[in-house]
Amino acid sequence: MAPIRWDSIYFLDSMADYPAARFDDPIWHILCTSGGMSFIYRDWDYAIEEGDYVILPTGAQAYDFYETPDFRALVMCLSESFVTAMAIHSNYGIVGHMSLLQNPVMHLTKHDFDICLEGMLFIRKRLSEMGHAFREEMLGHLLLAHILDLYDIHARMRPFVRVTERCADQLRRFIALLNAGEYVQHRDLAHYADALCVTPHYLSEMCRELCGRPASYWIDRFTLHHIVRLLRQKDLPLTEIAERLHFSSLSYFSRYVQKRVGVSPSKYRARLLSEG
Repeated sequence: MAPIRWDSIYFLDSMADYPAARFDDPIWHILCTSGGMSFIYRDWDYAIEEGDYVILPTGAQAYDFYETPDFRALVMCLSESFVTAMAIHSNYGIVGHMSLLQNPVMHLTKHDFDICLEGMLFIRKRLSEMGHAFREEMLGHLLLAHILDLYDIHARMRPFVRVTERCADQLRRFIALLNAGEYVQHRDLAHYADALCVTPHYLSEMCRELCGRPASYWIDRFTLHHIVRLLRQKDLPLTEIAERLHFSSLSYFSRYVQKRVGVSPSKYRARLLSEG
């Protein structure tokens, strides 16, 4: 099937169709209906199979898609500007977003798979109705209903927490600082707490309560993503990687990696390159 296109939404049958439908920073929703697929996202390796739902909030950071011969999926590509303009009135979104930063793959029950399949098929069907007088608003509301179903599925997979507007705002600002690359020079918790005008203990416990991990985990998570990306460049010396990330010495950099992944940077690089 050829890609079904609207200015802000595409439906594809395969990730191989993507170059004809490129957005600057796409958001991918992939529902695997049969077979399997592997890919790298934010420099980590993932694999999916039938019944899995993948959400890639920054699709430009996904690459090396490999599909098995029997892979079948509903692939929905959304423009970031369209999703942002929807202005979803739920503070739960930041919890879901941080969960996707840990793992973008959800393993669905048969019931939840059927809900997602029905929702995506209906959006794809209505997308082709060019004569609808309120087409953009109609599609936006259908997509909103689908996203709220995904929130519900995610919330049922873990202890439900209510997120206040203040906590949601602080979490968004914390992640925005990390997305902006603050971790390159600042990996101490106090730096982020000061930027948010809270105590380090409050920031850490807020992250732990809402997302199951302390704030230091997220700082390390972003740092390790960057380290992995640089380690995949096999000709880049470890000393230069340490300097780029403002480690005071190669030995400190090596201890940092060893503590968090269990092996030295050189062994970790060898593992990454052998898997790639």
